[in-house]
Amino acid sequence: MYELVPIDVGFNTSILAGQVAPTSIKMYERDFRAYLKFAVTPENALQSETLARWRTVLVNETRMSPNTINRMLSAVKRLMAEAASQGYTTHDNADNFKRIHGVKVGAMKERVRIANRVRIDKEIMRTIVSSVNTGTLIGLRNKALLATLASSGLRIGEFTRLKREQLRRSGKEYLLHMYAEQGKNQTEDRDALISQEAAEAIEKWLDARQVVSEYIFTSFEGNGDSRALAKPISPQGAWLLIKEATEPFVPNVKPHDFRRFLGTNLIKKKGIRIAQQALGHKNIAITAHYDLAEIEAGISNDLF
Repeated sequence: MYELVPIDVGFNTSILAGQVAPTSIKMYERDFRAYLKFAVTPENALQSETLARWRTVLVNETRMSPNTINRMLSAVKRLMAEAASQGYTTHDNADNFKRIHGVKVGAMKERVRIANRVRIDKEIMRTIVSSVNTGTLIGLRNKALLATLASSGLRIGEFTRLKREQLRRSGKEYLLHMYAEQGKNQTEDRDALISQEAAEAIEKWLDARQVVSEYIFTSFEGNGDSRALAKPISPQGAWLLIKEATEPFVPNVKPHDFRRFLGTNLIKKKGIRIAQQALGHKNIAITAHYDLAEIEAGISNDLF
């Protein structure tokens, strides 16, 4: 079900069904609701000038990064384009929205958060995973979760809903079978990486777990081992777990930084094509942004 928007313009984000992933629709819903709240009336909302004024307000009255502002503007323009194709507004009006430019990142570079992409060294990652106390049931789960995240590069919405059936052997090693509906812009099933260490940690966790569930990473009610639940851990719960586990070693780590960790190391070790395949990117240019490796001193010594 889609939540009611603040004002009725005759359509909502449900018009995107079947065209973008459900997780993306949720983001469109959030951004569109914010726009409609600013517009106040349906008449204002359907005028492209309102989008331009909203852009100005977002710049002048918030501390949002230019990337966030541009994402929000793009969400509205995408919805207006689809609304036109379905007859809720005219194509001329949708074109007017399309002509509203985003903000220039260079003009707002002071708002681009340096800590957006946190590089985690291999030694630090080893310390993070090894620091988990596996003497408790929660500890067994947490170590399995962190090791899986570090070696699979899955997005938070993908790994929190992993099912036991998706962990599959491939000879002496393991792979994670990812269904098309789980991935962002994914139209076909694919296999994702997982280390043997992570797979074995999962098996230890599942053997010790006290509840029956199809999901690998299940949640707890409170902090006690006796309060294990069958439902999967929420993205919010996983985010908090990751923050608590990494904060003593490297600040401001987010779940996606684990994905960048895998991408960075695969590019260096196996090349960008393998990294692209492992991360499930359709565009190799996106994979290139996951390379956070720093330049090494001395590598130009023997070039001539």
